[in-house]
Amino acid sequence: MEDEQFIHHASYELVRADDSDVRAWLQDSPECLLLKKHHIAHVGVMQAKAPFRVSRSNPSGTYMMACIEGRGNVLVDGKWESLEKNQACLLPPFVMNRFMCRPGESWKFCWVRYSESREQIPLISSISPVLGEYFFEPLLYAIQGLRAEVLCRQLPASMEKWINLIHENVLAFAQPQHGDERILRLWQDVEKNLAHEWTLHQMANLAHVSTEHLRRLCRRHLGRSPLQQLTFLRMQKAQKLLHSTNEKVETIAQAVGYESAFTFSNSYKKWIGWRPSEHR
Repeated sequence: MEDEQFIHHASYELVRADDSDVRAWLQDSPECLLLKKHHIAHVGVMQAKAPFRVSRSNPSGTYMMACIEGRGNVLVDGKWESLEKNQACLLPPFVMNRFMCRPGESWKFCWVRYSESREQIPLISSISPVLGEYFFEPLLYAIQGLRAEVLCRQLPASMEKWINLIHENVLAFAQPQHGDERILRLWQDVEKNLAHEWTLHQMANLAHVSTEHLRRLCRRHLGRSPLQQLTFLRMQKAQKLLHSTNEKVETIAQAVGYESAFTFSNSYKKWIGWRPSEHR
């Protein structure tokens, strides 16, 4: 459930796919069923000020936000990060996420919220950035264009064009096509063998770069350090196994590279928001 302070310290304009979400702040907003083509629940632009904050314990879809003005704090991978102008953040589904204004500051951002099931191919992949540079204008204008079309002419062909632009702008950030090939191959290989006791030196050797250069590449392309990215992949794999199998937590811990179920449980809670035993 979202924090109620959300309602009282923000103004926003949005378009939603339908009226299935009954939360108060979404009511009275225009609807566009065509958003469902890309599994989008709602899109919008928000102006907020402290003490605005949002907390979601188990969101059912990917959430992308792009900062337009000011700056805010976003909980990413279990720690707070700053999201500033010309930066975007990609928050995965089924993982606790939180964001809020800084004390005494205002914050403007646009967002796209997806609605996904655990059986879908996820929007977020092993090479999706969690936080990175992003020029917000194309996404902002596409959202504003869709809202204007929905409120005025409601021409299906025009609305579909705006929606395609919105989705394409998200994909351009979430699934970059021109990243460093060494990074792409590295994480593909690591993902195939998450039970291995990977070290930074092993991963750097696999990518044929120095450890420091690997750190720089990962920060630039993913917004994470190499070891944080390794943990992210392990947590994503663990989530899938917890959902799709009846294996014991101890077995799943070993399958994703943890000898200790206790250590795995603590990491899972930090990254996902609850313990593996609570997942089920």
